[in-house]
Amino acid sequence: MSDQGAALGARLRKRDLSAAPATLNLLESTTAADREQAAALLHEVSPAALNQEAPGHIVGITGPPGAGKSTLLSALLHAWRAQEESVAMLAVDPSSRQSGGSLLGDRARIDFDPADRGVFIRSTAAGERLGGLAWGTRAAAQALAAAFDVVVIETVGVGQAETDIADVADTVAVVVQPGSGDALQFLKSGIMEIPDVLVVTKADLGQVAISARRDLSAALRSLGSRSTPVIAVSSLPPPSGVEELVQALGVHRANLDLSERRLRARRGGALTDFANEHGERGLRALGGRTAARSWLAEQDRGCSEAALVELLERRMGR
Repeated sequence: MSDQGAALGARLRKRDLSAAPATLNLLESTTAADREQAAALLHEVSPAALNQEAPGHIVGITGPPGAGKSTLLSALLHAWRAQEESVAMLAVDPSSRQSGGSLLGDRARIDFDPADRGVFIRSTAAGERLGGLAWGTRAAAQALAAAFDVVVIETVGVGQAETDIADVADTVAVVVQPGSGDALQFLKSGIMEIPDVLVVTKADLGQVAISARRDLSAALRSLGSRSTPVIAVSSLPPPSGVEELVQALGVHRANLDLSERRLRARRGGALTDFANEHGERGLRALGGRTAARSWLAEQDRGCSEAALVELLERRMGR
């Protein structure tokens, strides 16, 4: 039953970028048979199988609608490809509350060469998790990081309920549109705790962009954070600030305790998925959320998130 998943995982381990479409199709499927194969795929790209964390840099890009994320992603994509880095982009679109379907518009807005084999772009639905990330998206980012140099997750909107990206990405960039009052809104909502890099778009607007950058820097200082860079970019030709942003993202990754950040993400994601599936009753069977979290901390550091969920389910039924 799990031959297809294991084969796809083996291809990703060999950095076969052409395995990406089939990987996404499998991880987005909700059938029991495909979930079994997905678990096998994720085992093949787990730290235990790779003898290390997957080498790709998982970058989260989030910000309010209209802030210029898609235009920024186009500029970042060209900068990364100029450095000969392979890039996978997962654009999370909102799902219709009536049909459950995704709007899937972000892919059309990102400027890329469809013939470029070093680029993979897929729009994915947020599903039932308003403001969060569907299981398939989180699993896809973890899997694709075994093959691609950079894996980008773009999420819709910013708010208190929309912080899942900080638990999945190695580096999170929050995008702000100048003149929108977002700096004050971020302070109110606690979003300032999320970014590793803050990006002010539309720097070509001049003074309004300079003011936004100054306000954000002041907001960060008021929270005791002086190390988070605030970078103003313009994606209009000739683009400005994009190379500085690429460098800042790379510096953050270089200074990161990657294994600890991803270990925390896998364990947190496993507990979230278990709770979504089994509810409070399932958590009570484990002794409560705190007890479940402590038990997860004792498990193999190299386990995939899917394997940790399975272990929780076995413990629930003990």
